[in-house]
Amino acid sequence: MCFKKDFVWGVATASYQIEGAWNEDGRGLSVWDAFAHTNGNVYENHNGDIACDHYHKFKDDVKLMKELGIKAYRFSISWSRIFPDGTGKINEKGVKFYSELIDELVKNSIEPYITLFHWDLPYELHKKGGWLNDEMVKWFADYAGKISELYSNRVKNFITFNEPQCFIGLGYLSGIHAPGLKTTYKDVFKMCHNVLKAHGAAVIALRANAKNKIRIGYSPSSVPTYPKEETNKNIEAARKFYFSCPPLNEDVFFNVTWWSDPVVLGKYPEDGLELYKEYLPEITEEDMKLISQPIDFYGQNIYHGCEIKVGKNGEGEYSDRYQGFPKTAIQWPVTPKCLRWGPRFLYERYKLPVFVTENGMSAHDWVSLDGKVHDPNRIDFLNRYLDELEKATDDGADVGGYFVWSFMDNFEWANGYSDRFGIIFVDYQTQKRIPKDSAYWYKEWIEKHQ
Repeated sequence: MCFKKDFVWGVATASYQIEGAWNEDGRGLSVWDAFAHTNGNVYENHNGDIACDHYHKFKDDVKLMKELGIKAYRFSISWSRIFPDGTGKINEKGVKFYSELIDELVKNSIEPYITLFHWDLPYELHKKGGWLNDEMVKWFADYAGKISELYSNRVKNFITFNEPQCFIGLGYLSGIHAPGLKTTYKDVFKMCHNVLKAHGAAVIALRANAKNKIRIGYSPSSVPTYPKEETNKNIEAARKFYFSCPPLNEDVFFNVTWWSDPVVLGKYPEDGLELYKEYLPEITEEDMKLISQPIDFYGQNIYHGCEIKVGKNGEGEYSDRYQGFPKTAIQWPVTPKCLRWGPRFLYERYKLPVFVTENGMSAHDWVSLDGKVHDPNRIDFLNRYLDELEKATDDGADVGGYFVWSFMDNFEWANGYSDRFGIIFVDYQTQKRIPKDSAYWYKEWIEKHQ
């Protein structure tokens, strides 16, 4: 077997990480503007004020995508560029920017995938309590409805949230991401519930305001588990481990089931309800009906995984990594098998087409003396991971698409510009774009797998 004929080969970015133009043409502040402008929050006090200047260079960037044979582009919309205050008056210049971006993509036969929220909450809504405020459900739905009304005549695919695990867990529990708070478990579980309700409300609003038939997805993230040995016992141990809720700690929200069972299965996982019961808000049947509005595909951002073996007690446990285990520049382990077993387990559980909405690696990239950017490690990484993803399809998983993170080097959140994930090198002093060797490799891969 192999990838489906209509398999989607794309690249992905996020608004705050690439657009720049942070205070131009009526855009309102986001929590990331406030966070990055506070000394000590981001590596070497970097910020996204200019980033990749995509706001002014998007036509050239789309042209480059076309030259590289990219078939789909997943980008996020800056909520505060459309609604500077999060609600109320709309910013027509912001509307125009995304409209022109979409037109450029369509003109170049690149399928747009819009992500409604990739972490940059309007600062004015943060001041009103943000995700702790129950009104966020309505505010997000109103925003989603307007985006659908504006762009669904040209855009077929919409994604509600990107990695709620991160913007809640890292933004409000550990505090290492915007808005940089360390709140209580009780508050954070309420935020989780509001995010999930906002997802459901957005699905309704997207469909209600759509000009054409649309497809809606959702893109959480996870660290998939894979079996140390391909025996039934090891496979089952890895599956069970993957779908178990962890005990309370700073990483409690980096799990699959708390964020995905309510959306797809209409219920929170039983082990989580028991583990977290003293911190949970009221959860009603109406809430669950709202949260579990039908979606068309299930996205997952996957970068690395963990090997699981059967322990002496018969339960799954981590298999220790050997000394000198390969890691990327950001110190994430290189574990290609996660892209086989993650999508396989997810498809078996949720029965929806699985899209790998982010996958890639940070490497130590620079311009060589020949003026090119050679990144053999990234080519090897992508090759190994995509070989494993193909095995997931051989195993029977319905895998619908794959998006490289990222199209270009960009502002890597709290790490600033210290990490380069792109297949396009960005010289941040001149804003010159240089396709890396991996960009040409990906072009050839797409050509071979169409």
